[in-house]
Formats: sequence, C-alpha cells, structure tokens
Amino acid sequence: MMTQESQISIIPFGELKKLLLPLHNKLAQLESKLDKTSSKPLKKYYRNKELKLHFGLSQNTIIKYRNNGQIPFTTIGDVYLYPVKEIDEILSKNLQSYG
Repeated sequence: MMTQESQISIIPFGELKKLLLPLHNKLAQLESKLDKTSSKPLKKYYRNKELKLHFGLSQNTIIKYRNNGQIPFTTIGDVYLYPVKEIDEILSKNLQSYG
C-alpha cells in the first residue's frame, strides 16, 4: 500500500472570513426570502368557529356583522366563510392608538 502524507494548512482568520463572507451573505438573503414567504397567511378563509375563538365574537355578533355588511363572507352550502385577508384589512383599518 502506498501512504500519502496528510498536509494540514492553517488559514489565517482574516482569509477564512473573506472566503466565507459571500456564503454567509447568500444564506442571509435566502433566509430573508423564506421569512417573507412563510409570513403569508396559509389560511384563506375563517369559519364561524375561528372568528369566535380568535376574536371572542359570539354567534349572534357574527350574524349581526354579516347582516350589517360589516364583515365580508361567502358561503358553500350552509358553511359561512370569511376571507382572512379582508378581515385583517378591516382590523388594520379600525386600529386605534391610545396616547
């Protein structure tokens, strides 16, 4: 068998940093893009149960808001669906600050 000598090279920290910096920057860009895509709502519609749980609304209040046109909705058969994007816009528009 032939043996090969192992050579160990020591790279100064500054050189190593210079080599790894482009890789670090690329990974940071990818992480930023992933954060932006994962922050989009996965769910497109709320159901009655979710409006009750998330916002503390009673069934009667949900019906009243629907009938008054305060919250947008669509139906599939007997199931009421409320678009997440539009509900979030309503909440943002009605946001009040104290101070």
